[in-house]
Amino acid sequence: MKAVSRILSTLVSWLLWVSVAHAQALDYPAAFRTRQIETNGVSIHVRQAGQGPAVLLLHGYGETGDMWVPMAVDLARDHIVIVPDLRGLGLSSKPAGGFDKKTQAGDVAGVLAALKIERVDVVAHDIGNMVAFAFAAQHPDQVRRLVLIDAPVPGVGPWEEILKNPLLWHFRFGGPDMERLVAGRERIYLDRFWNEFSATPSRFSEKAREHYARLYALPGAMHSGFAQFAAFDQDAIDNRAFLAHDKLTMPLLAIGGEKSFGPMMATVMRAGAINVTEGIVPNSGHWIMEENPDATIGLVRGFLERAD
Repeated sequence: MKAVSRILSTLVSWLLWVSVAHAQALDYPAAFRTRQIETNGVSIHVRQAGQGPAVLLLHGYGETGDMWVPMAVDLARDHIVIVPDLRGLGLSSKPAGGFDKKTQAGDVAGVLAALKIERVDVVAHDIGNMVAFAFAAQHPDQVRRLVLIDAPVPGVGPWEEILKNPLLWHFRFGGPDMERLVAGRERIYLDRFWNEFSATPSRFSEKAREHYARLYALPGAMHSGFAQFAAFDQDAIDNRAFLAHDKLTMPLLAIGGEKSFGPMMATVMRAGAINVTEGIVPNSGHWIMEENPDATIGLVRGFLERAD
C-alpha cells in the first residue's frame, strides 16, 4: 500500500507540474477539477486540486480565478486549493444583484460547505479582499490565516480619504448608460486598469488581456463588475458594523505592490485587525501575479507555513 501511495503522490505532482506553459497560458493543469456549485441563489464556478490543509484564493476586478494559476499550482503540492470565480464574473452565473460583499461572503460559505471544508486559509486580491474580509468577520472561527493583497476594504481605516484619489474614479462609474458605453469596447476599458495600475504594463501580457477581455464581454459580466463597485457604500456600512463588535483576530498578511499600495496596505488593515504582518511585492504595481508572481507566491507560502 505504501508503494501505491508513493506512486499516486508522484502522479499527482507530475500532473500539477507537468507544464509551466499551462500557468503562463492561464489554463489550469488537468489535476484541477472544475464544477459549478449552486449556493446562495447563484452558480459559482470552482476549481479544486491537491491534498492537505485548505486554502481559498479569491480574485479581484479585471481578472477571474485564472489569475491564480501559478500560485494554485504551487500550493496544490501540499494543500487543497479552491479557486472560485466571484458571482457575476468569469464562469460564475450573472445575477442581477447581491454584489455587496456580505452577500458574497455567503457565496464563499456555501462553496466551502458544499466541499465539506471546515477551516481554511484565505488569500485574496483587489475586490477579493473585500469579500474575504466580510467572510472572515462573519466566520472568524473558520479562517485560520488571511492574506489581503493591494486593495483597501470599504469602511476600514482612511476609506473616505482613499476615495478622493483621482485614480479611483471608476468606483463611481456604472449604470445602464455606462454599460452601453463600454459594450463591445471592454478591452479598451480594461486596458486602462491594466496599464495605469501596473509598474510595468508590458508584464500584463497580451494573451492575458485578450483572455480577460473575452470573459468580461460575456453577457452580464460588465454589469456585474460595475455592481461590485456600486456596492461599496453598503460594504462600508456593513464593515463598520462588523468592527463595532471587534477587529479581526486571526493572523493577517497585508501585501502591497512596491509601486502601488506598498506598506500602506498594512497600515490600513491595522484599523481592522489586531495581528497584521506587512509584506511588499518588489518591482510590482497592483497586478502582483502578472508583475512578480514568484515573489508573491513566496510571501504567501511563507506566511501560510508559519507555526501558529
